[in-house]
Amino acid sequence: MYNLAIISGDGIGQEVMSACEYLLDKLDLEFSFEYGEAGFECFNNNGTTLPEETIRIANKSDAVLFGASTSTPGEPSPIINLRKALNVYANIRPIKSYKGVNCIHDDIDFVIVRENTEGLYSQNEYGDCDKMIAERVITRHASERISKAAFNLCIKRGQSKVTCVHKSNVLKKTDGVFTESFYKVAKDYPQIQTEDYYVDAMAMYLITQPQNFDVIVSTNLFGDILSDESAGLVGGLGLAPSGNIGDHNGLFEPVHGSAPDIAGKNIANPCSMILSAAMMLDYLGEWEISNNIRNSVEKVIADCKIRTPDLGGDASTMEVTKAIVKELI
Repeated sequence: MYNLAIISGDGIGQEVMSACEYLLDKLDLEFSFEYGEAGFECFNNNGTTLPEETIRIANKSDAVLFGASTSTPGEPSPIINLRKALNVYANIRPIKSYKGVNCIHDDIDFVIVRENTEGLYSQNEYGDCDKMIAERVITRHASERISKAAFNLCIKRGQSKVTCVHKSNVLKKTDGVFTESFYKVAKDYPQIQTEDYYVDAMAMYLITQPQNFDVIVSTNLFGDILSDESAGLVGGLGLAPSGNIGDHNGLFEPVHGSAPDIAGKNIANPCSMILSAAMMLDYLGEWEISNNIRNSVEKVIADCKIRTPDLGGDASTMEVTKAIVKELI
């Protein structure tokens, strides 16, 4: 029996989470669900975007599934604060091309490992009406920790190269520490090829030669931007899952946001949420089932018959989900 914390959040987060729960109920595994609130609607109801009770539920769970949250003006991001509360320092975002999706490159299979606890997402901002300052916090400890996570993931995936992305030619101290830490850790992995690029050049290379990368590691903001760019290479955010991994907790979420423009229409692509659940099952050690889920998603996408509007179809969220479950069972 796995105890899962379910935090649907706002907008399409609620719809894709319902689809994900439907799929989980069909698996030959036992789950208990405990529900927590977070996001804009939560703020309207409780005066906070992330209640302490939600953090408590997440902390005592075997894993956390998070849908999406809408930004609340003047309030901290609930997902960023939840990541910090759980100390899930490695944000893992796989990027994979799928047969049946029109892509410039059809051989993409890399992963972005994003430092998840500091950088500009430290949310340390201050100033007055004329000048605002955001502190960019980069520590050697967090930089070495995320670099180790990237190298270990490269070995786990059976790949051969880790690429460090930074901007140390301008941010000489902060990104200097990040890059130095990367190469310090690299000495412990002599079998892995290493390279590094400035983030602006990397943004170009992801468009022109994405098949040349295996594992990419970067700071919080750069990793966030590059992973959204990369999702555009393989069909959009509806196919982009992510996992937030720490030493004691795992938090899994689709990369997409709450998409209020389509919320309530039952047309959101559930694949990124379902693939995030597959990553959760990897984390829990249920590798056979997680691989079966990924294979089922791939078959439904390749079939081209049942797909949501973001991929050129007219199917609903649940129609796609049921097609995946049909392949699965």
